[in-house]
Amino acid sequence: MKVFAHKEPGAPAEELEVERPELDGSAVIVRVTHSGVCHSDVHCQDGYFDLGDAGRYELTAAGARYPVVLGHEIVGEVVAAGPDATLTPGDTKFIVFPWIGCGDCHACSEDRENYCSRRKRNLSVQLRGGYAEEVYLPDERYLVPLGDIDPSFGATLACSGLTSYSAAKKIMPVPADEPVAVIGAGGVGLMTIAVLRALGHQNIVAVDMSEAALANATKIGASATVTVGGQNLVTEIVTAGGGKIAAAIDLVNNGDTSNAALFAMANGGTLVSVGLFGGQYKFPTALAAFNLLNIRGNFVGSLPELKELVQLAQDANLPVPPIKEAPLNAQEVNAALDGLRQRTLNGRAVLVAP
Repeated sequence: MKVFAHKEPGAPAEELEVERPELDGSAVIVRVTHSGVCHSDVHCQDGYFDLGDAGRYELTAAGARYPVVLGHEIVGEVVAAGPDATLTPGDTKFIVFPWIGCGDCHACSEDRENYCSRRKRNLSVQLRGGYAEEVYLPDERYLVPLGDIDPSFGATLACSGLTSYSAAKKIMPVPADEPVAVIGAGGVGLMTIAVLRALGHQNIVAVDMSEAALANATKIGASATVTVGGQNLVTEIVTAGGGKIAAAIDLVNNGDTSNAALFAMANGGTLVSVGLFGGQYKFPTALAAFNLLNIRGNFVGSLPELKELVQLAQDANLPVPPIKEAPLNAQEVNAALDGLRQRTLNGRAVLVAP
C-alpha cells in the first residue's frame, strides 16, 4: 500500500510502498478518504518535542520507527476486516480514533487509553498514520460512524476537536458569563472556541499574535480578542474578559503564555495546558497556593469523549473553522506542514484522497 513517509527526522514526506499488514481478530484496514494536518505533526516531523530545561523528548523514545507515517485525523472506509470483526468492507465512512493504548492496563480498562503509560499504539507514532492510502487499526472498536457530518470537518474531530472537547470538560462547570481565555487561535484554538460555544459558554477571550487568526476566532464565537505583543498581556486579557479569568485553555503552552494565564486567573481558576511548543512554568509557587489555582494537563481525549463530541456535532450547530482541502499526496503533505510551521496556513488543512 502507498504511504507518504518521513525517512528520518526533519526530512520531507516521500511516497513509499509498504506491505499491507495481515489481519487477525477484529483488526481492520481503512481506506483513507480524508486526512487532517495537525500542528503536532510538525513536531513529529522534526523528530522531537521541546521539554524546556529537561531537553528533548525524541519521537523514537516514544516508540516511533523510521520511516514514520504521520497523520492522525482520519476519515475513511473499511476495505478489509479480520475474522472476528463485525464490520464488512464497504461499510459507511468512519472517524478513526487514533489514540490507542496497550489495552491491558487500568487506564485502558476504563476507556482512558490516552492515559496509558505502557505500550501505546498511537497512529502516526507507534503505528502508521493517515498520510497514506490505507491505515491499519488493531480493532474495529476504534471506528466511530461519521453520520451526516462533512468528512473534512469530521477528520478534524479526531484530534483538534477531541483535544478541544476534553480540555473544555476539564474547566467545567464554569458560569456562562465568566471569562475563559483561549490562548492560540490556530486550528485547535478555533475548535476550542467552537466547542465552548456549543456547550453554552458566552464569555470567550481569544488570544493570538495573528490578526487573521483572531478574525477567525471572532467569526466562530469569541466574544473578545487580545493581540499578543501589546503593553501588558495579563492586563489586556483581564480587561477583555471584564475581570480576572475563571479558566484558560492554553494551546501554545510555553513559558510566556502559561505565565500570563496564571497571573490573569481569578482565585480557584483552572489552567489547562495543551500546546506542545515547549518551555517552563515561571509562576510563583506560593501564589498557586494563595490563589487556590489548578493546573491540568490535557493530551487529546478518550474514545468515549470522541463519541460524545461526534454526537454534539450532530445535535448542535457546532461552528466549523475554515478548512482548506488539498489532494492527499506527498507534495501536499509537505506544503501543509510548511504552512503550519511558517504560520501561513489560516484555519485547518485536510488532505483528500483522489
